[in-house]
Amino acid sequence: MKKLILLCTTLFYLSSHAQNALNIPPSLTGGSFTLTLDEGTTQFYSGVTTNTMGANGSLLGPTLIMDKGSNVSITVDNQLADTTTIHWHGLHVSPENDGGPHTVILPNTTWYPSFTVLDKAGTYWYHPHLHMKTNLHVSKGIAGMILVRDTEEAGLNLPMTYGVDEFPLVLQTKGFDATGQIEVETNLDTSVMVNGTVDAYVDFPAQVVRLRVLNGSSQRVMEIGFSDNRNFSLIGTDGGLLAAPVTLNRYTIAPGQRADILLDLTSDLGNNIQLMSYGSEIPSGYYGAAQPGMGPGATSSLVNYTSNPLNGGDYQLLDITVVAQTGSPVTSIPSTLATFTPLTEGSEQATRSLTFTASGAMNNLNGPFLINGLSMDLNVINYTIPLDNIEIWSLTNQTPIAHPFHIHDVQFFILDIGGTPPPPELQGYNDVVLVPAGMTTVRFIAQFNDHENDTLPYMYHCHMLPHEDMGMMGQFIVTSNPANINENEVSEEFLVYPNPSNNGSFQINSAVLANGYSVYTSEGKLIKDVSFNDPTSSFELIIQNEGVYILEMRSIDSVLRKMIVVQF
Repeated sequence: MKKLILLCTTLFYLSSHAQNALNIPPSLTGGSFTLTLDEGTTQFYSGVTTNTMGANGSLLGPTLIMDKGSNVSITVDNQLADTTTIHWHGLHVSPENDGGPHTVILPNTTWYPSFTVLDKAGTYWYHPHLHMKTNLHVSKGIAGMILVRDTEEAGLNLPMTYGVDEFPLVLQTKGFDATGQIEVETNLDTSVMVNGTVDAYVDFPAQVVRLRVLNGSSQRVMEIGFSDNRNFSLIGTDGGLLAAPVTLNRYTIAPGQRADILLDLTSDLGNNIQLMSYGSEIPSGYYGAAQPGMGPGATSSLVNYTSNPLNGGDYQLLDITVVAQTGSPVTSIPSTLATFTPLTEGSEQATRSLTFTASGAMNNLNGPFLINGLSMDLNVINYTIPLDNIEIWSLTNQTPIAHPFHIHDVQFFILDIGGTPPPPELQGYNDVVLVPAGMTTVRFIAQFNDHENDTLPYMYHCHMLPHEDMGMMGQFIVTSNPANINENEVSEEFLVYPNPSNNGSFQINSAVLANGYSVYTSEGKLIKDVSFNDPTSSFELIIQNEGVYILEMRSIDSVLRKMIVVQF
């Protein structure tokens, strides 16, 4: 442990004394995209070679630029040695295209999602979402941005030339072990990087520039601002543009959240400023504050947390030098932006209450954390939502640490935080909301329209990736036939074990006599269909390939289903 702390401290020191040009991920445009997931190496620090993962490269991935209303086809080629998935975070797509933990991509196989872009102009992103391995694959480097354009955005005088006056900024912190490899299970995430660049510097032109900011960290909440405390204009959140710019000098951004920011540098030619995270201003109860938890006994239960100089400290994200204007500069910020009508309380057909608790002691900061007393189970559908329902979800956090809550499929509007209406910067479209600790309740409203599937669910979960991997996640189905789906039930008439299986062998025990069974892939392809001459109450099932499957067991008067997982 002393070697690990020494290395992390050394890397933190190096990152504050050696600058590197900011990497700008390449952009891909059009209606057809190819992402090849592979392993490689990256030198974050001179003389240290680190094993990483990336899409179309050794680290991170290209920025995908899409047009609203366009038909998009994506080829995801998995050349990793591990099974993974790719989730299009924030995009409103069907569950079979969403890339959740049921839509696995085996090694040396390819996934072909396709969909019509229904989202407003905004900043979205993609990342792996394999159950219990999301943090590993994201921390190793697989992530990329998605920018959606639309005609409303095009009618505004906004910076929209990628890499010239519009810049993606993927903010992350990582930990390294004693050999210089990325350490996933650690609170010593002392290395600060932007777009995979440690101690990054960049030249911005003396005009209005647009920063597409993503907090891609595994856990860390950031309080971003600039070193001279200048104001900036927030013009968009997770799912699109706001109605009007909001003037700020600080913005709290949690893991998974995005911020679309305009920075006016028209009078700053030759100046040097820094994009900062002001950890000293983050209140207790957030990962990133000096005190990660709140309440009795929550002070020191995260191992190594107090040894991390970033926690409760102010640190530089990006060093910015202002250079000459480009040929066609944007020099003003529009006073109005997008037109939309938020959903309002009173229009809902249902209200759902979700309570976050810590397993074991109430002051437990390490997890596992539970939602409504349950841990994630791939076989359990937690909610069945009628297609087109407008719903209010009420999130109450009884744990000592804040959780960024993310829901797939929809963008939502925040109704209140701790009983208070959201500030102007949170009154747009969101798919992540930071739920403070200490019995705080956050309520949002959303409509579940356009997409339905009676078999494949969407996810909701904490976007602190260790929390998600430990089971702080649930799933819901959107359907026109809600009466056909059982919620929060594991049928005792139909037992499958072990599940997951690490060798492809399952034992099936049934309280009723089975006449046969069928096995489908998560995409609905039939791979096995077996009938028994003599009905039986038990049998063995063998599946040769890793993946997520649907087992359908037939008896005389019923058909029962379970999701089963093979992980070699």
